[in-house]
Amino acid sequence: MNDLEFAALLVSRVCHDLVSPVGAVVNGLEVLEDERDATMRADAFKLVVSSAEQAAARLQFARIAFGAAGSAGAQLDLSEVGRMVRGLVRGGKVELDWQAAPLNWPKDWAKLLMNATLLAADSLPRGGIVKVETSADAAAPSFKVVATGQGARLLEDVEKAVRGEPNGPIDGRSIQPFLTHRLARGLNAGLTISAAENRIEMVAG
Repeated sequence: MNDLEFAALLVSRVCHDLVSPVGAVVNGLEVLEDERDATMRADAFKLVVSSAEQAAARLQFARIAFGAAGSAGAQLDLSEVGRMVRGLVRGGKVELDWQAAPLNWPKDWAKLLMNATLLAADSLPRGGIVKVETSADAAAPSFKVVATGQGARLLEDVEKAVRGEPNGPIDGRSIQPFLTHRLARGLNAGLTISAAENRIEMVAG
């Protein structure tokens, strides 16, 4: 896969993540335009507000986790990273337990942490808790991300992509796990994945 194809698949992933909340905003605006019932209009307004917030949270997350995230050598505040991750999962079935140290990390390490956390959240189809812990030494980044919940699991093609052994061509679903692999490989982070009943754990550093 060349860089252009890689970028195109990442754009497809971002668009996929935005379709639902943006579509909900459009639907809510249509109701506000046509509906005269006060209760219906109030419900539509709430839908527009919550969906717009969700779309904004997903864009903020994607800009950092998938994008350039500043110039070479840039660092990211883990407290701000936690805020973006919390915004991404807000309103869903996944609860975030963010125990990261209040440090600035090299941007690629912060991006790896964000992508690992996203994978953990996606591994909880019935909801649960994602706990994030990091090292307290900014010069030696490491982290542990644990997803706990009923039915927690990584799909086979997702796990293979994270390990850099994709099960067939990379597509819109496996591009984010494969990005996680590339980030980990570039950092020599030693990312490992282990699974137990109702639990997924990812460790790096």
